[in-house]
Amino acid sequence: MAHYALVTLVIKDQEKLAAYLKVGGPAVAKHDGKAIAGGPESLALQIPHGETKGVVLEFPSADHITAWLDDPELADVHALRNEAADTTILSLPSIG
Repeated sequence: MAHYALVTLVIKDQEKLAAYLKVGGPAVAKHDGKAIAGGPESLALQIPHGETKGVVLEFPSADHITAWLDDPELADVHALRNEAADTTILSLPSIG
């Protein structure tokens, strides 16, 4: 059953975010994930902490999300994301 990761980013550094966007997609794809909504064109409707972007990622399972986050080969990609933005990642099971 599909499992989803909701990623929200409160932007700290636009240049680092641009660099992350170039490598983030391939890092997700490495663990059979794909973006299904959001991305750079997402629009925050309520902004409590600054410019916010978000994306919904779909993975085959929760284990795939954990593998993506824990992959030592992607440590520099995750570090770049965290330098670019304060990041929250929620693991969401499919409903229904």
